Amino acid sequence: MLPNNNHASEGTFVGRVWRPGIGPAIVTLRGDQVIDITSKTAPTMRDLLELADPIAYVRDTEGTVIATLPDLSSASVEGAGKDDLRILAPCDLQAVKACGVTFAESMVERVIEEQAAGDADRAEEIRAKVKERIGDSLSGITPGSDKAMEVKKILIAEGLWSQYLEVGIGPDAEVFSKAQPMSSMGCGAAVGLHPISNWNNPEPEIVLAVNSRGEIKGAALGNDVNLRDVEGRSALLLGKAKDNNASCAIGPFVRLFDDSYGMEQVETAELTLKVTGEDGFILNGHSSMTKISRKPADLARQTCGRHHQYPDGFFLFLGTLFAPIQDRDNPGQGFTHKVGDLVEISEPNLGTLTNTVRLSTECPEWTFGTSALMRNLAGRGLL
Repeated sequence: MLPNNNHASEGTFVGRVWRPGIGPAIVTLRGDQVIDITSKTAPTMRDLLELADPIAYVRDTEGTVIATLPDLSSASVEGAGKDDLRILAPCDLQAVKACGVTFAESMVERVIEEQAAGDADRAEEIRAKVKERIGDSLSGITPGSDKAMEVKKILIAEGLWSQYLEVGIGPDAEVFSKAQPMSSMGCGAAVGLHPISNWNNPEPEIVLAVNSRGEIKGAALGNDVNLRDVEGRSALLLGKAKDNNASCAIGPFVRLFDDSYGMEQVETAELTLKVTGEDGFILNGHSSMTKISRKPADLARQTCGRHHQYPDGFFLFLGTLFAPIQDRDNPGQGFTHKVGDLVEISEPNLGTLTNTVRLSTECPEWTFGTSALMRNLAGRGLL
């Protein structure tokens, strides 16, 4: 679940765990012990990240041992009950935002989705045509630069201009709402696909933890579950394609920025993806943050500022290089999920986020929202 290299063992990890008979707890890791550090100072992850020095709070709070990490990991499975010990998504009151089309290579796949109008059967033909015209001309372009604007003119003249290229190489990043506060899934839980979708995939991403002041305090792994056919039919269906029951996973924990881990490590992160199907199919993928077209800090600035405030902070998906084209069933149809797929997203400094794919209509209904959290914390004397 967590990295076992020496560099990572120096890190400061925080997260959220459901404690039976109690409710959500803010935890940190000390060796293989999971420590509950919930207090009136930091009853929520939002409050912890708002502190002037979250590292000092985590270090100085004695807390209570609630489990070992191996035991917590074993308990955090798809079938865990509502009041069973398990890992929760590390965010709570924060908005969950996401940036799209931040990598040139995945940008081409978004164009293909649009040209195919969500039809996977047409994708391979269009992929060959688009790549013949575009090639690698988008690689290394700085969005909003003079060179980017020159490429834009060429693409318009060739009839290949797309709304995805606009946000990919134009001055303004795509930032959308991925999930509602309190709705994200944690490590071990099921992730959901809307049943209307027949062409979809995981998206392995780095997720920044940002407070209300726009300060980036740490990072985690995320799966921005993507419905390629729904979004491909129309960009106006983005909300339907992205925000569904159990369609967002974050975790397993947030690694706070300190002397051992920071933006340099985020910008050089190498993510790996493995999808293992019940049909024996295995997909291996990769996303390198070194190839991102926009700086992560700039994406955070475009999300939060004088133009838009987030009083409870936000978690920000940074996008992915990964776009699967490996055929799973019929030739030319590429990859799509099947119910029962096991998705593992890993990064050496952040660990592994594991989830099982189900339909959104089959995943447990989301019932514990913000009002439930406030009542729970008040009942525990934490508010």
